[in-house]
Amino acid sequence: MKRQLKDYVLLLLKGIGMGAADVVPGVSGGTIAFITGIYEELINSIKSINADSLKLLLKGRIAEFWRAVNANFLLAIVIGIGISIFSLAKLITWLLVNQPVLVWSFFFGLILASIIFVARDIRRWDWKTIVGMILGAVVAFYITVATPAETPTHLMFIFLCGAIAICAMILPGISGSFILVLLGKYFFIMEAVKTFNIPVMAVFICGAAVGIVTFSRVLSFALQRFHDITIAILAGFMVGSLNKVWPWKETLETYTDSHGVLKPLVEANIWPNIQVGPAIALMVFGFLLVCVLENISKRDRTRKVAGEA
Repeated sequence: MKRQLKDYVLLLLKGIGMGAADVVPGVSGGTIAFITGIYEELINSIKSINADSLKLLLKGRIAEFWRAVNANFLLAIVIGIGISIFSLAKLITWLLVNQPVLVWSFFFGLILASIIFVARDIRRWDWKTIVGMILGAVVAFYITVATPAETPTHLMFIFLCGAIAICAMILPGISGSFILVLLGKYFFIMEAVKTFNIPVMAVFICGAAVGIVTFSRVLSFALQRFHDITIAILAGFMVGSLNKVWPWKETLETYTDSHGVLKPLVEANIWPNIQVGPAIALMVFGFLLVCVLENISKRDRTRKVAGEA
């Protein structure tokens, strides 16, 4: 079905949502892509950037290359992500420092609802899908309790960080931002974005480009050949990530970053003790927002099917 201008505006907004999620450690842009109904198209479009499509580009057959990689779709999503990251980086990092309970509450509700809708995409439940979901939850939980490492800042390592983080960013439930926290480079990359450190951003983006083009092939194959098990694992990732986004935490250990700022190193979840009313309200808002987005995506999918018929 041929997309109209309003469809691309909606894709842009979905990209903005993905970018906002990717900025927050513990939340995945892949989760937003899933609940807005563009996940599989995103993976397949990225996968289509291969040797055959690149040959078209090198031969100057730009229009054919553009169609082959679904570039209109990808461009709308990438622009949305870029707008979100560059405009929200300062705001999100400020909110995480000054209003962490409220930020985490919103995303907790969002992810909780997302688990329900993602699990509904499993066509047949059996022991394989159940085991897959449990394994996904265990892996994601382990990632959330791992201790951040002290790592180098040379550009080869930044390239590697980009390649690893982008793989997590397109997996629902596993946060690329949190992977950067574990690699000891979250605040380093955020600072590069805020200060427009071009060399660092360029190397990180190159690493991300290599990582996403490579990993998308694996993910696309898994979705096509082992759909239910793959979706179950992805839903499990989201279940395990709830540990990280639980709003109320107690800091057990701290560390001093390169700027001399004291930051939490090890945290433990505790019972709600502050801002309980506003936090619950934001959880409910995040939950309902997913329901609205899912309803919009369902109508969009129905319209596409009707258009193709």
